Amino acid sequence: MRSRAIYGCAGTALSATERDFFRDVKPWGFILFARNISDPTQVKALIAQLRDSVSDAQAPVLIDQEGGRVARLKPPHWRARPAAAVFGALHRTNPEGAREATYLNARLIAHDLSELGINVDCLPVLDVPVPGAHDIIGDRAFAADPSTIIALAKAQIEGLMDGGVLPVMKHIPGHGRAGADSHLALPRVGATPEELSASDFVTFRSLDQCPIAMTAHVVYESIDPQRPATTSPKVIRDVIRGELGFGGLLMSDDLSMKALDGPLSVRAKAALFAGCDLVLHCNGDMDEMRDVASEVKDLEGMSLKRSEAALSQLRIPSPFDPVAAEVHLADLLGPSSAELGA
Repeated sequence: MRSRAIYGCAGTALSATERDFFRDVKPWGFILFARNISDPTQVKALIAQLRDSVSDAQAPVLIDQEGGRVARLKPPHWRARPAAAVFGALHRTNPEGAREATYLNARLIAHDLSELGINVDCLPVLDVPVPGAHDIIGDRAFAADPSTIIALAKAQIEGLMDGGVLPVMKHIPGHGRAGADSHLALPRVGATPEELSASDFVTFRSLDQCPIAMTAHVVYESIDPQRPATTSPKVIRDVIRGELGFGGLLMSDDLSMKALDGPLSVRAKAALFAGCDLVLHCNGDMDEMRDVASEVKDLEGMSLKRSEAALSQLRIPSPFDPVAAEVHLADLLGPSSAELGA
């Protein structure tokens, strides 16, 4: 039985301490960051070590590979990808071309990931940015209108899944209004339930069939003024599972972010009690991971069923010519695509 946690690791290879810890606590999956990546051969070896530690050759391995400023795989070994806003800009003049370009770009990302053995990408970003909000979302969002985000995110989800990679929509139920970066502080959003429902929540409600979602460390004062979504039973029950109708696997954003406070064990317990199926801990700090593990139990009940349902959607990548796709994508994006890394 696997536990209800996803962990990072400290470097480019597992230490004996990390290997033993993962063997003992059997996390649901792992997540990679830039500190874990040097070249393709090394990444494949690290992923093999991670999976060997839990005796599962298909254990989920996650990454944040969005394109733009959020990309863990970088040149020279991997091609840079445009930020989501590039596709949103194209959508204004060529909606069909933008959808095709978004699909191709996601399919190419999935090709890179699948070649390494990575099978989950924390994408798409469904947050709806508003003027005056913190730019932590910014160009990571396709656009400022929900309809464009929905159209392009749907293409992005299809591209990832056709490439054998599960998508994770984030940050449910919406980070776009946040006035702070939740890595550094706890954002509070004062919008009314009606405003949130008419804008912020629309994208998640429309794409509620996405297999996995990641919570927002954001307080929605009109719904639960005390707790961010990640640790709010009310937000998860009434909004995420209720109004938005999301029935998939729900994971927290990183527990070590400064939006949350208290010991890591308390954060983990609160997120799981609130209704998260899995908790995420990213920084590879062994003391913190042990603290998280002290409160994380085995995956069971509805959380286990949701995990099984999500993982059942993994498929072998469909036939694909990455060279032809690169050429076609560059053509769709136009002359500026070279600067964007497309």
